[in-house]
Amino acid sequence: MEILANLINGMSLGSVYAIIALGYTMVYGIAKMLNFAHGDVIMVGAYICFCSVSYLGLPVLAGIALSIVGCTVLGVVVERLAYKPLRNAPSLNVLITAIGVSYFLQNAALLIMGSDPKSFSAVLSLPALRLFDGKLTISATAVITILACVAIMVALTIFTSKTKMGKAMRACSEDRDAAQLMGINVNGTISMVFAIGSGLAAIAGVLMCAAYPTLMPTTGSMPGIKAFTAAVLGGIGSIPGAALGGVLLGVIEIFARAYISTQLADAVVFGVLIIMLLIRPAGLLGKPVNEKV
Repeated sequence: MEILANLINGMSLGSVYAIIALGYTMVYGIAKMLNFAHGDVIMVGAYICFCSVSYLGLPVLAGIALSIVGCTVLGVVVERLAYKPLRNAPSLNVLITAIGVSYFLQNAALLIMGSDPKSFSAVLSLPALRLFDGKLTISATAVITILACVAIMVALTIFTSKTKMGKAMRACSEDRDAAQLMGINVNGTISMVFAIGSGLAAIAGVLMCAAYPTLMPTTGSMPGIKAFTAAVLGGIGSIPGAALGGVLLGVIEIFARAYISTQLADAVVFGVLIIMLLIRPAGLLGKPVNEKV
């Protein structure tokens, strides 16, 4: 029962990583850039939901909806102001800008909300599931997180393969110049990718703080790095790969905490990434790409 409980907890944590990783993998797959400020958008979304429920007295669902809308707008604004002018710049310039945006969001939250941790409680107040005559207890947060991850992955897969905007995203991913020649609005498509990724970050932030109810300006930093690790583990640019990598990473982390050491859990997680890069650099579901030199 202990192993099964750890497995479920790992899948729940991994589902949060997967939702964040989906944002990473969509931005990289289409815009060919790594948005390292993505983790801090999680923190902003959690703060918006917290302030909506705690200070404004709004219902939880209204707070979550406001968080998604706020992060979606933030993602579009950041893309237009910080990343769009660097569309044809070297990748190092974009990387430095992303780090700068990350620090800007962290310090803005620090100035506005203060450094004291906030208690993020009573977001999901549903009864826990008790199985096997009460020997196994599964929290409602874990169930909702896993179901949300599956639903989001399926919805994104259908969206990118069936809708007009999804096909435009895939065309931009293959060749931006050719897509523009065919009449696709490349700038609008990339903005839509940032909007979707930031909205997913808001959902991940709420689910993460529901499971681990402590909110700080640096809340999104480590989950963002681990989600990037999950995206690389599954194959960055692949939606199923991001989901698979996130779940696997969460399970590995929980089992490392339970059976190895809580202090070495992060080292185990990043060690798995190093091994994967040595064995299969493209990731579990990624496809190697041959480039002409």
